[in-house]
Amino acid sequence: MARVGARFVDRTVITVSSGSGGNGAVSFRREKYVPRGGPDGGDGGRGGDVVFTVRLNVHTLAHLAGRHHYRAEDGAPGRRRRQHGAAGKAVRIAVPPGTLVREADSGEVLHDLAGRDEEWLCLPGGAGGAGNVRFANSVRRAPRFAKPGRPGRVLQLRLELRSIADVGFVGLPNAGKSTLLAALTNARPKIAAYPFTTIVPGLGTMRMNDSARPAAAGWHAPWEVVLADIPGIVAGASGGTGLGLQFLDHIARARMLAYVIDLTDDGDALATLEAELRAYDTSLIDRPRLLVGTKRDLDTDGRLRRRLRMRCPGDEMVAVSAHDGSGLPDLRSALGRLARAA
Repeated sequence: MARVGARFVDRTVITVSSGSGGNGAVSFRREKYVPRGGPDGGDGGRGGDVVFTVRLNVHTLAHLAGRHHYRAEDGAPGRRRRQHGAAGKAVRIAVPPGTLVREADSGEVLHDLAGRDEEWLCLPGGAGGAGNVRFANSVRRAPRFAKPGRPGRVLQLRLELRSIADVGFVGLPNAGKSTLLAALTNARPKIAAYPFTTIVPGLGTMRMNDSARPAAAGWHAPWEVVLADIPGIVAGASGGTGLGLQFLDHIARARMLAYVIDLTDDGDALATLEAELRAYDTSLIDRPRLLVGTKRDLDTDGRLRRRLRMRCPGDEMVAVSAHDGSGLPDLRSALGRLARAA
């Protein structure tokens, strides 16, 4: 198992600037025995680009929240002897898969960075200016001018993370979601016996055995499954009760859902979860899912597990206890298998 601990940031606004092109040079040959050397000013270098890159080991936008302006380098000016200026260095911005890039003011979607290892050229650098050597001809043999480089562009962007995890844990407050995240991934979420201990999604990475690695192209060793502990859902969450819609939005972005149910809860937690998810987005009910019954160590005779299975006979279910570790290997295997298929 591996650990991913991260301050969760799913939206941020940044400003990006591409580099300006370098100016062309005005220069003339000055060599011994060449009293009237012709023009030899080189071109300016191209300005640096602004490029977004998708990185599988980045899971939130937290690393971008503290820095608000990303600038590429300007191109260097041209030089004598037809030497071109160096191109400006690009600024490369790493984001997690599923990052949506919008123009900040209009909200227009500029690009959806959904692919693995995808790169997107957001702003090209300005072209370098032409040196005076390019303007010489039979009539104008000694041009004393050159072309300036084209300016770079500035753009304010709003980044939104659309997909934060392979598996989203959903459940009522105190169902044991954070405890499971800690047990499966070595992440260290806050855990306590009162509602809404989790007030932002927690992330963890579960590393699978090499023998279980997917055979499909595009997966990279080691095979890892990203888990999200999403704050507890209460009745009325789709209408703003509790922590409201903010984190139901993230549930919709997970590839599959794990319904975490406290086996000792006498209420119908599953019905509450289904009702709130359906009210928010009907497609969530059709999302691949796994039922996870917690506090298995308190169900000594298996009666509570049978009750949950009778409630959803067609669903796969795993009963676990974070207290004594029973069922955790089965849960890890089931999550990996279902996440791969989702």
